[in-house]
Amino acid sequence: MELITGTLDYADFSDADIVIEAAFEGMDLKKEIFGKLDAVCKPGAILASNTSTLDVNEIAASTNRPEDVIGTHFFIPANVMKLLEIVRADKTSAEVIATTMKLARTIKKVGVLVGVCDGFVGNRMLHAYFGEAQALVEQGALPQQVDKALYDWGFAMGPFAVMDLAGIDVGWRIRKGKEATRDLSEPYNSTVADRLAEMGRFGQKTRRGWYIYEEGSRVATPDPEVEQMLITVSQEKGITRRQISDQEIFKRCMYQLINVGANILEEGIAMRSGDIDVIYIYGYGFPVFRGGPMFYGDVVGLKEIAADIEKFHSEHGSSWQPSDLLTRLATDGKGFNDK
Repeated sequence: MELITGTLDYADFSDADIVIEAAFEGMDLKKEIFGKLDAVCKPGAILASNTSTLDVNEIAASTNRPEDVIGTHFFIPANVMKLLEIVRADKTSAEVIATTMKLARTIKKVGVLVGVCDGFVGNRMLHAYFGEAQALVEQGALPQQVDKALYDWGFAMGPFAVMDLAGIDVGWRIRKGKEATRDLSEPYNSTVADRLAEMGRFGQKTRRGWYIYEEGSRVATPDPEVEQMLITVSQEKGITRRQISDQEIFKRCMYQLINVGANILEEGIAMRSGDIDVIYIYGYGFPVFRGGPMFYGDVVGLKEIAADIEKFHSEHGSSWQPSDLLTRLATDGKGFNDK
């Protein structure tokens, strides 16, 4: 700790070998920061962004040295979580990639190289996972039932407990930033999460979120107010609430991860299915004994999973569009590890 000093002057970064920006998720702010870093940092310095969702190519374009710009997505809490998503932009040099991968090992992180897309690998998959969890509670499940079904299977935490830990306001601010430009045909399963954020219920840090937390406690207590809000939203959307089994909860959340992971593989955002598994084990509390979402898909068998995804697609619409890669591998009797 004695090696750490604070400064308000960008000029103090002039002799740094690497600078990691960790401002909140606002593209204009990040471009402003990188423009200032470009002006003061020495030639060859690596300019890294801790962004969890934003386009690293756009950030790099705000500098005169895009070959030196890379994403270094640390995971919360950064002093505990081992994962480091290393995001290569289109013009990032091989030397910068190699140096950053080595840096991950030096600071005892597990570095995984990924490409640029909205949310990269981990958060792009998480968005679909959270969206499905929220669809389930609008259709009749309760947050505590969804969380228990996934926790009992082996996850470190269920999705609603994770949202409360990370802060409901984080996703809310990201959604607000994209609202003006998002495709209106895409599902938008965050009605209740948005209402909670608008009420100032940001999760554990405000002791109110999907759950209630007593002063000084991290124990989640179900909140009747949230349950009533879910009933109201269901009525507003014309949804008839029903009993949903733990098995359906598990399959819909897990198979969203697998289906989106297959799209990421096909697009080349991840180089190997094993990279996705490493990301989920080290960054998202996926049970290590299950081997990761893509490995688990191979264990179950992609033919069986593809059949369930087709069923969910017919029942729940476009958020369940089957991955071309998954469908192709299932038809050929192969798994992700055969790709």
